[in-house]
Amino acid sequence: MGAAKNIWAILEAEDDASGNNNASSQIPYSSIIVNTSLPLPVMIPRIIELCKDLFKNWREIDDALFSVERVSGGITNLLLKVFVKEDTDRELSVTVRLYGPNTEYVINRERELQAIKYLSAAGFGAKLLGGFGNGMVQSFINARTLDPSDMRQPKIAAEIAKELGKFHKVEIPGSKEPQLWVDIVKFFEKASTLRFEEPDRQKLFETISFEELHKEIIELREFTGVLNAPVVFAHNDLLSGNLMLNEEEATQVKNNNIISSSITYSQTTRTRSVSRKWNQSS
Repeated sequence: MGAAKNIWAILEAEDDASGNNNASSQIPYSSIIVNTSLPLPVMIPRIIELCKDLFKNWREIDDALFSVERVSGGITNLLLKVFVKEDTDRELSVTVRLYGPNTEYVINRERELQAIKYLSAAGFGAKLLGGFGNGMVQSFINARTLDPSDMRQPKIAAEIAKELGKFHKVEIPGSKEPQLWVDIVKFFEKASTLRFEEPDRQKLFETISFEELHKEIIELREFTGVLNAPVVFAHNDLLSGNLMLNEEEATQVKNNNIISSSITYSQTTRTRSVSRKWNQSS
């Protein structure tokens, strides 16, 4: 919880320094944490409590006017649709995105939250409506998650490629160095220090030559550097589960986790981004 609140404070400070009036300082934050290991029926009262804590217009609404259901999509997060009927008879839906267990070890949440503001402004994914101890609340996208078979359809593949091209042109503040190698080194360092209580697993783990693996990482980094590929802001994980299709506008493909699974949003080479997309489609 403390880490999440610190990230929110950092974003507020950055917005104040830049004079950004449409910023995270205007996005509500709650210290509530939702236990994702609970069954959904047990979790629902906590989700309603969270929404009321974030959105003051909902605080006097009877709990019976809320409904919560799980939705498809999301690879590392639990996604919930919260539907509420306001006193004005207006019906609203939001998405509550609960971070998966231990994902903070591989996902830079500060980078993720910073990126979502700029990506939302560029028309990618859902808008950030609020944050809490172990997740965020976003606008609900009325669309379906793609299946792997969808990715092979020429019309949909072409639309994804067009959106990817637009995505690469979004300017995100921060370092323009490829994040790929920073993440690989981080994963390598964590993996090389693992220890297992089970003797069989530890024995198998000790067969891995991390010295050889490190050499291969260095060689691969040097080899890709020869390509001089442009560095762009990329999705890096275009699985079918991370893309959604609006059935009413069948040609419009939208990104499903601008933070998304967002393990993955970062600066990377354009060639890697494009190759990842076609690899996921094959």
